[in-house]
Order: sequence, then structure tokens, then C-alpha cells
Amino acid sequence: MLKRVQHDGWGESRAGPIIKLAFFSLIVPATAGAQDLPPVAFPSLPAEAATEEGFVPKGWRIEARAGGDLDGDGRPDTALVLRGADPVNFIPQPMCEERLDTNPRILAMLLARPGGGYRLAVDNHALIPRRDNACQVDPFSDPGQLAIERGILRIDLERMMSAGGWDAGMTTYKLRWRDEALRLIGFDYSNVKRNTGALSRLSVNYLTGRAKIATGNIETDREKIRWTKLRNPQGPTLDWIGDGLAFDPEGLIGTLP
Repeated sequence: MLKRVQHDGWGESRAGPIIKLAFFSLIVPATAGAQDLPPVAFPSLPAEAATEEGFVPKGWRIEARAGGDLDGDGRPDTALVLRGADPVNFIPQPMCEERLDTNPRILAMLLARPGGGYRLAVDNHALIPRRDNACQVDPFSDPGQLAIERGILRIDLERMMSAGGWDAGMTTYKLRWRDEALRLIGFDYSNVKRNTGALSRLSVNYLTGRAKIATGNIETDREKIRWTKLRNPQGPTLDWIGDGLAFDPEGLIGTLP
């Protein structure tokens, strides 16, 4: 698996894995493309519960959790990623994985109540998309991809194909609780093309209304940087973002080489 791309620089340790993965993509054609998935019905989470476990529906489990004060009241809140565990959603595959786990995920944010316990503030089914391709790495494979840092909820999603695609990188969302909604304040996107070594980064700051675009190559430390103003500096809400792997703020990702 490709190491996580740091947002403060390209780093020199990724060239080896990139070359190896590029070679693998050359010799292994992708035959396990996107496919129809077994239908799922998302359960309703309770509005309140005494513990984090009280929000976990039957047949689901806590895959990741992060703690911290999200609403500024001094009490520790919790973010959870819940994952289904229905065996029906494990699909046999001829390539890349023996079985593809298509069980969906729920991102839940729990705000601590003054008298104890939690209330459900966020119940999102879209940001972490359901897997439908065995050759696409699981975008959320590490509990460390969910964190609460200085009142900001951070979620990292990995993008890479083990066969059938050259692009690999990370997408990071930073969201703040405001006006009873999680609103995007920062967005980072990094990408490397494993066949050419071309690198690109996009960093969007909704607090300043500006975006930084950097392009380069793994063969050199030089990079070209340009800045642009956002047409709409008001960060979208979590529900508006939708699929976290498909979101393209103001079409800026589409302009990257």
C-alpha cells in the first residue's frame, strides 16, 4: 500500500513504492471493475444514548473512534466510523482480493450531554463510499484516518488502484461544527501518477477563501505553485459534500495535470 502523502511536502521515501506499484499495474490487468452490489438498508441510529456503544446497531461494529471537544462546551465529544458486518456483502473476486467486503460505513458524531451520555449530531452515509471494486484499495483502512484536533474533525481517504489505474494519493477533510452542522473549513488533495511520476497537490482553505495548487515530479524537489481565490469561500456542509472520493471543490481537481 502506498504510504500516506504528507501535506507539507512531497518526501523522498515514496519513489520506491511508487515504482513497484507502477510495475505491478503494468503486468496485472484490471478485470474486477465496479459492479452491482447487494442492496443494503441503513439502520436508524438512536437520538441519544448513555455510551458510544449505545449507538451501534445490531450487525454493525465500531471501526474507528476519535475523541475531543467539537462544539466548544468543554465536554469530550466523539466521532465514530461504524461498519456493517453482514456476510452477504462479502463478494468472491477472481483478482486483487479473494473476497471484496462491500459492507457500508456510517460516520457518526456524538456530542456530550451536560448530564452525561451523548446526543447524535451527525449520521452520514456518503463521505466514506462503499467499495465496489476489489482492485481499488479500501479508502478507510486505518483507524488513524479519523481524528479530532483542536476542535476540528479530520478524515483521510486513500485513493489507489492495485491494478487498472495509475493515480494514487490522499484526500483530507477538515470540518468544524457550526450552526448545528459540520462545515468544511479545509480540504487537501494529493496525487501521484505512478507511470510518469507527476505529482500534484491542492490545498483549499475556506477560512481565507484561497486555494494553493502545486505541481511537480518525484524526480525533483522543484514544484510550480499558483494561488487562486475561491468563488464561494463558504465551506459546504458535510451532507452537501456527498461521496468523499468524488468531491471536487469548484472543479479545481479537474484542472490538475
